[in-house]
Amino acid sequence: MKNSLQNKWQGAMARNRQALNTRTAKVGGYSFVLSLVVLAILIAVNVLASKLPTSWTQFDISAAQLYSLTSDTKVVVTNLQQDVTIYWISQAGKEDTVIQKLLDRYAELSDHITVVKKDPDVYPTFAQQYTEETVTNNSLVVESGDKSRYIGYDNIYQVDTGSYYTTGSVSQSFDGEGQITSAIDYVVSTDLPQIYLLSGHGEAEPSQTLSDELQRSNYETVSDFSLLNVDAIPEDCDVLLINAPTSDISDEELTMLQDYITNGGKVVVLSGPQEDADLPNLQTLLTNYGVTFTDGVVVDTNRDYYAFTAPYVLMPEIQSSDITDPLKDGDYHVIVPIAQGLTVGETTNGATVTSLLQTSTDSFSKAAGYAMTTYDKEEGDVDGPFTLAVSVEDSAAGGRLLWVASDYLLDDMYNSYSSGANLDFLMNGLTWMIGDTDAVSIRSKSLNYNYLTISSSSAAWLKICMIGIIPVGFLLLGVDEVLRRRKKV
Repeated sequence: MKNSLQNKWQGAMARNRQALNTRTAKVGGYSFVLSLVVLAILIAVNVLASKLPTSWTQFDISAAQLYSLTSDTKVVVTNLQQDVTIYWISQAGKEDTVIQKLLDRYAELSDHITVVKKDPDVYPTFAQQYTEETVTNNSLVVESGDKSRYIGYDNIYQVDTGSYYTTGSVSQSFDGEGQITSAIDYVVSTDLPQIYLLSGHGEAEPSQTLSDELQRSNYETVSDFSLLNVDAIPEDCDVLLINAPTSDISDEELTMLQDYITNGGKVVVLSGPQEDADLPNLQTLLTNYGVTFTDGVVVDTNRDYYAFTAPYVLMPEIQSSDITDPLKDGDYHVIVPIAQGLTVGETTNGATVTSLLQTSTDSFSKAAGYAMTTYDKEEGDVDGPFTLAVSVEDSAAGGRLLWVASDYLLDDMYNSYSSGANLDFLMNGLTWMIGDTDAVSIRSKSLNYNYLTISSSSAAWLKICMIGIIPVGFLLLGVDEVLRRRKKV
């Protein structure tokens, strides 16, 4: 009897173990199969995601939006009708990830764009057919047909040291999009705007910043153009630039310029107060439209209208116009140093005269000019306000004139102080003059850090909160929780 019960018990246990093993096996089998299915789904999703455009799978969360393309770039790239190749000259393992992501965006925008990587270790002489410069790693070459443009790494990552000796700071910016889009537009364009630079009157050479921007915006410049050996300004001259002359033009040159404007020509003049000579003939170009000149250097004592501690380094109010509205929208300030005062009067010949930059009612023109010894108003000084830049449009023939009453507007240092607004002002003026143009100008993106500056008292209060109040508060909450639990027990 005892053996029979023991046998039954052992049999039941065996059956239970068999059932348990069978159930465990089934559950384990289901788990294994489910794991395989999930793994297969994950692999499929990853493969599918790798085939999607990076603009769908990677998001630009950088503060400066380094990988995002502007509407100007999208217009240029999506309208391409011919193939463009971007050669990325980069050593293996030393690729710049920002440039790589940016190039991916371009390739995704148009089937006409192909990005080809060239390792200089493998192709050491490849870049020599495009430039004589020393080619640095992560540089680019944009090519279409028989036209090409080399973009150096130092043109993509730009360093501005213009304010280093005054503020001790160095400005850094990323200009990858601006350089690439401009190069694409250049290699596919057949007719680029021509900028003639007048010479023969002590004109200043264009600043390096201006020269670089003209090239970047695909303006072709003709240097050392003189009116003395031509009968008329060439028809292919889209804009004539007169930059800071130190001597006057002749009567014959004046007549030629007047005829040029009245027949639809475009002229830009940067001319401020003169130290040793007057420019009556040149100024006639503007006085013909009811604008008068005030002798001396403009000083503005309203603290909101001048920069730093120099009342002659003016920060005028920007008036509304096609030239200035982009600056107003971006909340930029144009800095105009050592300027001559202009007064806009009535126009009798049907032209449209627009004041672009205006001083405050506290401004006045120092009759002593460069010889001034004080910023206070003295006898003989002329009260403002004054216009510092003016645009003129001759409605009859379409001629246009842009006059800036300062020789130093495009000086690299003052342009740096204005965060590039001075240069933008002129480039907007060129666009307004030429009208429908393929010139492309995209602002570079700042890489500077933005620091939070707080007072000493605020810093002390933050220390008290972070080191004292908050930790003590958590400690008290812990003690209270312990006491409440003890009471429940």
